[in-house]
Amino acid sequence: MAQKQKKFLVYLIYSLTVVFIFGFLLWLGHFRAFQDFMNKIENSSYDLRQSIISTYKKPNKNIVILAIDDESYEYIMDKFGSWPVSRKIWAEVIETLEKAQSKYIVFDLLFLKPNLADIESDFALIKAVENRDNIFFSMNFDNYNEAVRTPKILDNKLKLKVDKGFLSDNQYITFTNVRPLMDDLEKAAGQVGSINVVRDEDGIIRTTIPVFKYRKEYYPNLSLALALNMLDKKSIRIKKNTIIIDKKHKIPLDKTNRAIINWYGKKGTYKNIPLWEVIEKKDDIGFLQNNFEDKIVYIGTTATSLADIKSTPLEPHLSGVELHGNFLNNILDNNFIKRLPLKIDFLISIILSFIIGYFVLRTDSVLKTFIVLFATLVLYALISTYALLFFKIWMSVVFPYITMFCTFILVYCEKYLLKVKDYEQTYKLAITDGLTQLYNHRYFQEQMILNVNNYLRYNTTFSLILIDIDFFKKFNDTYGHQSGDFVLRKTAQILKKNSRALDIVCRYGGEEMAIILTNTNNKDAISAANKICEAVRNADYNLVDDQKAKVTISLGVATIGLNGASVQELIEYCDKCLYKAKELGRNRVESQL
Repeated sequence: MAQKQKKFLVYLIYSLTVVFIFGFLLWLGHFRAFQDFMNKIENSSYDLRQSIISTYKKPNKNIVILAIDDESYEYIMDKFGSWPVSRKIWAEVIETLEKAQSKYIVFDLLFLKPNLADIESDFALIKAVENRDNIFFSMNFDNYNEAVRTPKILDNKLKLKVDKGFLSDNQYITFTNVRPLMDDLEKAAGQVGSINVVRDEDGIIRTTIPVFKYRKEYYPNLSLALALNMLDKKSIRIKKNTIIIDKKHKIPLDKTNRAIINWYGKKGTYKNIPLWEVIEKKDDIGFLQNNFEDKIVYIGTTATSLADIKSTPLEPHLSGVELHGNFLNNILDNNFIKRLPLKIDFLISIILSFIIGYFVLRTDSVLKTFIVLFATLVLYALISTYALLFFKIWMSVVFPYITMFCTFILVYCEKYLLKVKDYEQTYKLAITDGLTQLYNHRYFQEQMILNVNNYLRYNTTFSLILIDIDFFKKFNDTYGHQSGDFVLRKTAQILKKNSRALDIVCRYGGEEMAIILTNTNNKDAISAANKICEAVRNADYNLVDDQKAKVTISLGVATIGLNGASVQELIEYCDKCLYKAKELGRNRVESQL
């Protein structure tokens, strides 16, 4: 029964330990610094998993990038003398891509205001766009003060129709101002979407904003506008933080109304054709059709000097136009990442912590406990990576890892302390006399050897007192064995009470007891023996049946160096002094033969 109670107590302490760990971590979660620390490490672990699973993804081969790369930028500066380049060039690029029978042309470039110095070029671009519904342009939302820029009322055709549901306002999707297309181009353009991006606190882009709110109306991201056109959809529905395009295409949103991008690869994932080459080969039908026929053509800057470079989990220098290509690819493949709710991560952490703690408690081998911990960490890392790859689920890694480590350390410490306590208890039982609670004869011998060795090595003195209860056998026969046991216990208590804390009081055997007095010379030892003798003599022994008795003891004293230099010599001398005390009438102390 005692063993079951002890086992129950151990598991109770273990459970309270796990509860304490989670409670402490939840308390820390109220501090912004701890939140930032956890998010930073978790995001890094997500980036690592994304880099692993990206090798198993197949990007859409129909997405190509018409890139204003570093070579194209230098080509433009040499040939045309300025950047931005004349809009007439973009009109010619549109005509060239139409000649190549491109499916969609998407500008990740802003055409904000008319070029008053080159109105003809603006008209050329507008004319190239008119009556074509496969060309998409970009705008950008912000929160500029109205005194700087008057917020524009956008054309109704740019609005995103939401059949059902709504998105709550927040800093990521709600804006008070806009950088729109120039008016005539906006009227001519068939589709316009925003190209806003948002970075996490570490500067890395892991999410995108599918839908924006401006003047209480919804507007699409550039790639969402393109996807809706490709899927022949005129509106979306919003349900439980999910944008529903149709049954096969849904965009899960996090609590900030952002979508977590599933990255298809690093820079160059989508085929990049430099702008300079298209300009030079605008009459090469074979080249154009080979690269652009039936393709979704994103036009944007990839040159580092043009500053449209982003950091992503896979690539520290990814161009913005490739980011938009990734977003479109996610929509078409229905491939967005969904993060597990905090409560699910919390539950997983609790389960893993209990598993680790259970094995630590049940396994005696230190090596095995470390193997179990390491195996659990590796297995969970694999599960979280496979969940990301096959189920597109972002499982938290950092919080479970921290809770597992904390549980392992604290439960291991708890187990160690319990073992130490058990060892101490076992050792105490091994060296303690059960009746008198004094040290037993075995411990007495160990301490005698230790003190003699200290004397021989360091010349530290000590003394020994041997004690015998006078007429104990007669007393035992007269009053009974229970009273005899009481006398032994009572005498032992008096000896301990009248000895110093550093003195070692032992039951030598039968009614004999012994005291090892460390760092005590012969004179002080005799004084201590007389004090003990008097204390026993003056004590009242209340026996069973209200009987009272008086007890006396005889004591022999010996000191190392003076009366012997070994354990045997010291005990023999002390024993002879004890018997001399008995011969001289008992109830006395003797130290000389």
